[in-house]
Order: sequence, then structure tokens, then C-alpha cells
Amino acid sequence: MFIHLGGDFIIRSKDIIAILNWDVHEQSTITGLYLKAEAKRKKKIIISEEYIKSIVVTDEEIYYSPVSSLTLNRRAQGLALLDLNIESETEYEG
Repeated sequence: MFIHLGGDFIIRSKDIIAILNWDVHEQSTITGLYLKAEAKRKKKIIISEEYIKSIVVTDEEIYYSPVSSLTLNRRAQGLALLDLNIESETEYEG
């Protein structure tokens, strides 16, 4: 399944490593160091220069999204539940 990150960016939900609140990079030294190290290794994509609410880390990129981390997590959880329902229906039919 796919998750809309804002703007024209949609990524596969299975590619997501972490969804973080934007404020966490300032509040946690360890998380801040992790994000700096990842930014050196990965492509940095800023979806909206004016408004950043969350950081989404994948294997290849780091997305700075205008969509809140809570909303993105809800979307990801909703997709996971949808996947479970589809799998259980398929097993029931088979």
C-alpha cells in the first residue's frame, strides 16, 4: 500500500523505517545525531520549505513532510489493518 506524505509525494508503506515528529530532532540529542548521519547517506527531500511537521525515514530518502506524524502514523496503521482484512478474507475464501 501507499502513503501520501503531502504535495506530490507518495511512498510505499513497507519502505518506511520511521515516522518522527519534527520537534524530536531538537529535543533528543541521539535522534538529532541519527538524522544528521542519515542526511549524509540518503537523499533529502523537503516537500514544503515553509512548513515541516514530520520526518519520514526510508532506506533511500529522508522526507520532510508538512503532514503531522500523528496523521501519517494513522494512515500507516489504517493500511496495515486493511492489509490484514484482505489477507484474512483471502484465506477464508480459499
